[in-house]
Amino acid sequence: MAQAPATSKAHRFGLKLAASLGLTPLVIRMNPVESEIAALELRAEDAHHVPKQRKQVTFLVPLVGPHHVGDWPAVVERLDATLRCFLAQDNPHWNVVVCCQESPALPDDPRITYLPFDDPEPGNDKWRKLAALCDHLPEMNLAPGYVMSFDADDLLRQGVVGEMLTRQAPGGYLVEAGYVMDAGTGVIALADAPTFKEPLRKPFWKLCGSCAAIAYDPEMPQSTAFLRAMTAHEHRMFPYLAELAGHGLAPLSRPAVLYVLNHGENFGARRGRVGFKTRFVERFRIDDPSELAEIAEGFPQP
Repeated sequence: MAQAPATSKAHRFGLKLAASLGLTPLVIRMNPVESEIAALELRAEDAHHVPKQRKQVTFLVPLVGPHHVGDWPAVVERLDATLRCFLAQDNPHWNVVVCCQESPALPDDPRITYLPFDDPEPGNDKWRKLAALCDHLPEMNLAPGYVMSFDADDLLRQGVVGEMLTRQAPGGYLVEAGYVMDAGTGVIALADAPTFKEPLRKPFWKLCGSCAAIAYDPEMPQSTAFLRAMTAHEHRMFPYLAELAGHGLAPLSRPAVLYVLNHGENFGARRGRVGFKTRFVERFRIDDPSELAEIAEGFPQP
């Protein structure tokens, strides 16, 4: 299972417009792909359901297998830093599932569990692991909440779980603003929507897959099917698919995730897609000591 290709921007615009106007024959003629069909099915099912109180946030973490990396202990160490950002959250209503061929050493906390993965198909298996994680959701006995795919080397800001569960955004949340750090240099940059002064800056969700928390109802099979189909795509498709599903994503109030580049085992590095992000960090680097201190405070390790 390879990553599903993105649809064209013109197709997305037309399909979203047709769906919003209820033009079902036109939607059919536009030949929506699997993820778009799943989004439209969730949209239709949602119309018959009263929104529920969201009680927890579930993070799905696909971890690269030891046979794909040169330094497995270093991968596990970075995963541990990721998990400790969850443990540091001031709202305890979260859980994490880590999917990998081999179980890494995990913190002793019942909210953190391991999902075995034994698919022998060669190649990058990130998207097959995400599919397995989504398929596992119905077995978790979850309450209504939010589900977020999260890379095993990214860091979540303190307070994000609490913000999600306090605000109760109907469709979910988007990480519009976040940080990107070059592990080789230690330089940190802000990724956010472009402005008049910074027209070339990019929002975080265009750079990193740990960017969307989708409202999830375990009683609706369409909710699981949508997450499975959505996460088969690159993250740039997430906001569009969520909106097509009627799950418009609300931006979080503060930079919410820290994405670490150039640590040696990034998925992107194995696909040759990190160079422009390194240049992005240099272009939008943060040098103000007070800003850097605030960032360090926001991503504590217990």
